[in-house]
Amino acid sequence: MITTKLKLTSIFAISALIQPLSAHDVAKGEKHEHQAVIQAPVQTGNGAYTYIADAQWGSMKDGKTLGPTHGSVVVDSKGLIYVSSDGPDSLFVFDAAGKLIKTMAPEARGMHHMTIVKEGDKEFIYGAQLQHNKRIVKLDLDGKVVMEITPKTVKIQGGYNGITGVAVAPDGSIFASMGYGSNLIHKFDKTGKHLLTFGGRGAATDKFKTPHTLGIDTRFGEPRLLVCDREKRRLVHFDLNGKFISVHASHLRRPCAISIHGDVCAVAELESRVTILDKNGTPISFLGDNPNRKHWANFGVAPKDQKVGVFSAPHGLSFDKDGNLYVQDWNKTGRATQLKLVK
Repeated sequence: MITTKLKLTSIFAISALIQPLSAHDVAKGEKHEHQAVIQAPVQTGNGAYTYIADAQWGSMKDGKTLGPTHGSVVVDSKGLIYVSSDGPDSLFVFDAAGKLIKTMAPEARGMHHMTIVKEGDKEFIYGAQLQHNKRIVKLDLDGKVVMEITPKTVKIQGGYNGITGVAVAPDGSIFASMGYGSNLIHKFDKTGKHLLTFGGRGAATDKFKTPHTLGIDTRFGEPRLLVCDREKRRLVHFDLNGKFISVHASHLRRPCAISIHGDVCAVAELESRVTILDKNGTPISFLGDNPNRKHWANFGVAPKDQKVGVFSAPHGLSFDKDGNLYVQDWNKTGRATQLKLVK
């Protein structure tokens, strides 16, 4: 139901026409052959982690699309949202209202995962480039490549095939996961020098089955590496020397990416859901859960079959500074969603 917490302003005013609002309640609208159904904003989640999804966010002129999305989302300190694509435009930059500002970095097309880092008074995007170039790439916010770690510059055990994740620690050290390849995680210093290797495929608690993407978790004092161990359906903590600490969360729906805001962690689950976890790894809110199992982890869901506020295959996501979420589905035509926090 709409609560008194929900401020019906601007575009969200039309949501008052729909009762109750939920991730499964979709307004009827005009259907176009190659377009999504026109839908009103929808509410999803619960309690303090209730959000509004708006189908119009990120709409572009002249039918332009993201192209295939098998990537990531990051948000800079000014609130600009960067969405990676496997399509020729590579990296799309939107403002918080969903207006396309620019596209950039065509040579970095196919970044499977990204993280954004402030270094001094500047910000940089680090990407795990799975397509076209198997490498770790560092971009400035204009899309210029300022550093790369490649098979030509640094040899690593198992190679760069299947690179899926990247994370940057507070000291500048860089971690990269080879989730579609060796299942190893490699650590480099800030200049790209290789320091250590750990993990690999296996049943032991410190081994992985598709370590998909990575994040740095600073909620527990000393920074930790948080690994999305996708096919073991868990999140696991390691220290920054590659030593296993603990399982942070389990029984997830194939976790692909994480974003931390305050004490909570949002998880993009490939099987059609985003979950908010508290600091203990306990689920406290479920977002966009899809009742149609045929859509779960389905790359081929067409725009006309997509419902606002309902996901098919969440693959990348990021909080902004205000706690809003931006989610990218793994999708053949491309899909990015804003979830605006209800305050």
